[in-house]
Amino acid sequence: MKKTKPLFIVLSAPSGCGKSTLIDLLLQEYHDIVYSISCTTRAPRGDEEDGIDYHFLAKERFEELLAQNAFLEYAKVHDNYYGTLKAPIEEVLAEGSSMILDIDVQGAAKVRDYVRALPNNDPLKIGYVDIFVSPPSLEELRERLVRRGTDSAATIERRMSNAEGEIARAGEYMYRVTNDELDVCFKRLCDLIDALSGRM
Repeated sequence: MKKTKPLFIVLSAPSGCGKSTLIDLLLQEYHDIVYSISCTTRAPRGDEEDGIDYHFLAKERFEELLAQNAFLEYAKVHDNYYGTLKAPIEEVLAEGSSMILDIDVQGAAKVRDYVRALPNNDPLKIGYVDIFVSPPSLEELRERLVRRGTDSAATIERRMSNAEGEIARAGEYMYRVTNDELDVCFKRLCDLIDALSGRM
């Protein structure tokens, strides 16, 4: 078995682009890719589980970690904190596995800035790759959101407005993949990961 380079993968996409599905497929395909679980101070929703969907933290604990500079990036949204801890990523890369982050455009920009400031020999910098998943078109994205049947018309309009802003920043990413057909898009992602990690 060829030794591969551990990657630190940041994946962003507008809502409705199939990002969660693509990440699930990648985790099934690559047993050496670990999914980064974010921390939040909001309460669990529905059947969300601690340590699977999020690490649910008390606000005081989150703020303690903030003071210790433990987060790679964090944001405060509607009075709740969300953040990505550094230590789990460092541990996974040290073990020779890769880590994937599902993160929005703002969070990705913070991670990019953080990584840029690291020394060149830091494993996070060596393995860093960010990928933006685009819809084939905004019209197609709107159709997908409508077909999903889970959002109100007002929510769909908000998601579309957000999507336009996110797509406008796609050029900040190292790679851009269009999700026109799921299996084709998944193969493009696999080819990219294989090439970058040295599996080819």
